[in-house]
Amino acid sequence: MLHYLDQNKHLIGVLLGIAFGICSRLLMLRTDYRQYPTYPHGRIIHISLGVIAAALGAVAVPALYNKDYTAITFLSLAAQQFRDVRKMERETLTKIDDMELVSRGSTYIEGIAMVFEGRNYLVIMSALLTSLFAVLFNVWIGIGAGLVTLLLVRWLKSGKSLSHIVEVASAPIRIDGPDLLVDDIYIMNVGLKSNQQIIAERGMGFILKPMNANSKVTLSNLGQRQAILYDLATIMGVYRDDGEPALVPMAKLDLKDGRLGVFILPQECDKDKGREVILRVPILESAVRMPTESSVNKKGAGELG
Repeated sequence: MLHYLDQNKHLIGVLLGIAFGICSRLLMLRTDYRQYPTYPHGRIIHISLGVIAAALGAVAVPALYNKDYTAITFLSLAAQQFRDVRKMERETLTKIDDMELVSRGSTYIEGIAMVFEGRNYLVIMSALLTSLFAVLFNVWIGIGAGLVTLLLVRWLKSGKSLSHIVEVASAPIRIDGPDLLVDDIYIMNVGLKSNQQIIAERGMGFILKPMNANSKVTLSNLGQRQAILYDLATIMGVYRDDGEPALVPMAKLDLKDGRLGVFILPQECDKDKGREVILRVPILESAVRMPTESSVNKKGAGELG
C-alpha cells in the first residue's frame, strides 16, 4: 500500500486536492434566510463550479512539477470564468430584486456576487495547497494540509457584522401631527389617519449609535441602510403590500451626531428579536469607509497631541 502511494504521488495528490476542494466549497455553501442560492438548482450550479475550481487547483501542481507551464493559462481562464459567475449572480439578483416588497439594493447584491466569485478562489487555494503538500511530501501531510485549509476557509468565509461597529437600542415611535419620528429622529410624513393608526399599533423603531468616526460613515451608506431594512423585513416579515408607500420601512440619519433611526412595520412585533437581527446584519465591503486612516486626519491628530 505504501509502495503504491509512493509510486502514484501525483495521482493521489490530485485526488486529495479535488476532494478537499469540494469539501471546502460544501463548507461555504449555505442556503440561509435570504434563500440564496436556491435549492436545489442554485446549489447544483455552485457545487458544479466548485468541482471545476477544485480540479483546476489540484491539477496545477503536478503540471508545474513536470514543467508544463501551460497550467498557468488554465488558471487564468478559470479566473475569467469566475468573473462571469459574479456577473451572472449580479444580473440574476438584480432581476429578482424588482419583485421584493423590500429590496436588497445594489450594494447588497454586489456584495453577494463578490462573495460567490471569491469563494471559488478559496476552493482553488484549498485544492492547490493540499495537492502541493501531498506531492512534495506524502499523502498524510497532504491530508493534514487539507484540514488546515478547511479551517482557513471556515475563518475566511464570513465577514464582520454590525455588532462590531454599532450599538442598537429599541426606540419609541412618535406621530407628531403628520410627522413620523423614531425617538427624536424624523423619518417621514404620514398624512392618512388610517396609516397613522397602523403605524401606532404595529410600528417598531430602533436607534443605531456608531462606535467611532469610521462606523459613522459606514452607517450613513445608503446600501448598508438598505441591507438592514432587507434583513429585518426578510426575517421578521413586513406589514405592507405593493402600492403602500407610507408603510415602507425606512432608515434616516440624525445629521448632528450620526445616529441612524430605523422604522419598520413587522409581521412579528418582537423588539428583542429585531435588535438581534440588526446586530447580525453583515457589513457590506463596498460600504466600508475609514476616514481616520487618511493622512490628513492622522496629521491633525498628531498636531492636537
